[in-house]
Amino acid sequence: MLSRANKLVIKKIISLFSVVRGYNIPIIILAQYLSAIFILAPEKRALNVLFDFHLFILVFASSLAIASGYIINNFYDSQKDLINRPNKSMLDRFVSQKTKLSVYFSLNFIVALMALFVSWRAFLFFSVYIFLIWLYSHKIKKQPFIGNLMSAFLAVLPFFAILLYYYNQIPFEEIENYSSQLAVIFAHASFLFLLLLIREMIKDLENLKGDLANNYKTIPIVYGENTAKKIITALALCTVIPVYILIEIYDVGYMDIYFYGCLIVLIFFLLSLQKASSKEAFLKLHNLLKFLIVAGVFCIVLINPEVLWNGKRLLQLP
Repeated sequence: MLSRANKLVIKKIISLFSVVRGYNIPIIILAQYLSAIFILAPEKRALNVLFDFHLFILVFASSLAIASGYIINNFYDSQKDLINRPNKSMLDRFVSQKTKLSVYFSLNFIVALMALFVSWRAFLFFSVYIFLIWLYSHKIKKQPFIGNLMSAFLAVLPFFAILLYYYNQIPFEEIENYSSQLAVIFAHASFLFLLLLIREMIKDLENLKGDLANNYKTIPIVYGENTAKKIITALALCTVIPVYILIEIYDVGYMDIYFYGCLIVLIFFLLSLQKASSKEAFLKLHNLLKFLIVAGVFCIVLINPEVLWNGKRLLQLP
């Protein structure tokens, strides 16, 4: 039998895991490595990517920076979450606000040291990233639309740390040779950004009561639910543009199956959005978008699935 003190420690660990959304971190790490292997550096051996120590440092630093971002976001949203997510909020409260801040500053200090180990550019990038997360959590997230834009931007930004890492290794005069690869990367990023932006706006509809009680100026509060739905519809229609670029102009292998599937799901999503009016209905739409985003991570391997079933040759193992 565990003692009362031990039970409390376990509850605090679980609570901190909930605060940093530890279930998201492995997905983020996987997404960064798969992006590096299949999109950002497809010309490199997969083993070279996996065993690149500097890349590991950047991925690890990104994960810690994102975790610290969840902490500071939780710190400022504690009152709002009591209304919007009462069960999660009660679990999160096993860790005091003081402890959250201590962990937040500790993680950011570790991120800065790790980034400085890679290069001064990486240190500058993560310093700006950490500041932007704080600025978003403290000020910007309460503003209509710009808060949504910045949230989606911050979610995509860690992937650009890896992009800059690889492209810093290329001589400036040879950058032009990688223009098509850059176009594919930005088309992928644009599609992900749009999905994340739609998800943020659905969260605003889902969290209407808590946002209203805490003076958040979200689009549904300032302009109304119908206006928010129209903007979401327009953003969903905009996803056709990066999908067209990726499928018709460039080669993404079998990943076009994923993009066609996304378009079908988004049609169903928009039809359901028009009928949605309750927190439960918006939560289902929110979860549907999360499924599309997570599925997109695993579907990156479809760009060249031979890495999975013929890995010895492509990894160039002896």
